Amino acid sequence: MSKTNKHTGKVKEYIYKTALKGELDNDGLVQIIELCGELLNLKTITQYAKDNNISYNGAKKCRNVIDLFNNKYIIDNE
Repeated sequence: MSKTNKHTGKVKEYIYKTALKGELDNDGLVQIIELCGELLNLKTITQYAKDNNISYNGAKKCRNVIDLFNNKYIIDNE
């Protein structure tokens, strides 16, 4: 297991256990999601295309597209 995967597992486990104990509420979980979105520079395909003055199809074909919460997003954090 790589160091990154090991850390990912620990962070996921910590969040899960803390939330189950009631020490992390919905607001806290939303803040974590927002932080992750910022680190990933996560945008919808439409917003990414608009921000970068490219077509929707151009953004969709040439970028790192992921499915998250049944929506498509682009990760652009390089």
